[in-house]
Amino acid sequence: MDKTYYALIITPHPDDAELGIGGTVAGWTKSGREVVYIVCTNGDKGTDDMETPPEMLAKTREEEQLAAARILGVNEVQFLRHPDQGLEDTHEFRKQIVRFIRSYRPEIVATTDLSSPNIIHRDHRITGQVVLDAVYPFARNRPAYPDLIREGLEPHLVPEILLWATSNPNYYVNITQTYEQKMTALRCHSSQVINFFREGEEFFRERHEEMAAGKGYQLAEAFRRIIMTW
Repeated sequence: MDKTYYALIITPHPDDAELGIGGTVAGWTKSGREVVYIVCTNGDKGTDDMETPPEMLAKTREEEQLAAARILGVNEVQFLRHPDQGLEDTHEFRKQIVRFIRSYRPEIVATTDLSSPNIIHRDHRITGQVVLDAVYPFARNRPAYPDLIREGLEPHLVPEILLWATSNPNYYVNITQTYEQKMTALRCHSSQVINFFREGEEFFRERHEEMAAGKGYQLAEAFRRIIMTW
């Protein structure tokens, strides 16, 4: 690929990226950096409405994701279309992620944190584990996938990983100037908005204010950051 890709955002469901890293993504794209989304599931179970056919919901959520990505300045979205609640830590899924990492060769890979003291959605946990395994050792190890080498997809060492929804943050990004853009993107997920804003939009602002406490700015997103040095 001719472009230089700054970040690969690997998200379990449509909407998770906006929730976890939307303000940071908006800042990156405003500065001219290329960001790509990889959406692992189709979100076809993201409702309590038994009258909505799963295939219709999946189509709706894909459209919502594309709209949200455009607002954040993300021009490329790849949909893997695994079934919601159906992700497994398999050779095939891991190889999909390795293929994207070797194809785009990003400076940063961002995904959800699989470690939490609370119960988290299984798709999040599986995504986090598969992405970390894909980054190391598989994406950087030449013998891991000889067929990818034959396709011209050489190993790639990802320098930096950002994990959102973490209980152990060590890295904070100022999103004061991009917070409203993040919220506008979130509202694109209209099939999910009632769940997002059940406690009111002020809940979101307060959470981001807490992340920024003592840092000299108003609003932040928090991550567990891993720098790869080997």
